[in-house]
Amino acid sequence: MWDERYSATEYAYGTAPNDFLKAHVSAIPKGKVLSLAEGEGRNAVFLAQQGYTVTAVDASIVGLSKAQKLADAHQVSIECIHADLAHYDLGEHQWDGIISIFCPLPSSIRQALYKKLVCALKPQGVFLLEAYTPAQIGRGTGGGNSVDLMQSAASLRSELTGLTFTHLVECERPVIEGVYHTGVGAVVQAIAINTME
Repeated sequence: MWDERYSATEYAYGTAPNDFLKAHVSAIPKGKVLSLAEGEGRNAVFLAQQGYTVTAVDASIVGLSKAQKLADAHQVSIECIHADLAHYDLGEHQWDGIISIFCPLPSSIRQALYKKLVCALKPQGVFLLEAYTPAQIGRGTGGGNSVDLMQSAASLRSELTGLTFTHLVECERPVIEGVYHTGVGAVVQAIAINTME
């Protein structure tokens, strides 16, 4: 599905960074950042422009090829890794930041990934996320129609034990990102810190 979606010349979700990431990027300590399900590179390129060392992981080789082109066009460097998040090794105490921007994963895969994610963050490392909530169903403005792929403040609290939330909000906001995110969306936004030594 994702290779097909990214096969068009234009960027499916645009080339500008996600609004929530752009507004809160300063919460992420400078250093190494991992972007989960990065797609075509808009957020990875933005982070690289801010001085981060960025690794973009995605299951779509087509999306990552476009991410590399976008990085080249902006004269920044990103590392692209073609991998399925169900099997990707995040490492331990590797990342100053990990971001997840509209990363729709089945709950069973997501829960296993989040356990690895907590261990993968360095002490004081930050996880930043924006995702659609189940209230998005039926809006037709993005996110598909599977509740299992969506998240909420409650699900994040239960699945990200070991992190301390400094920001956790469910809200409605205009999400205008390319042709697939177009209109008011019901989202959850989170920033959480690994406070364990």
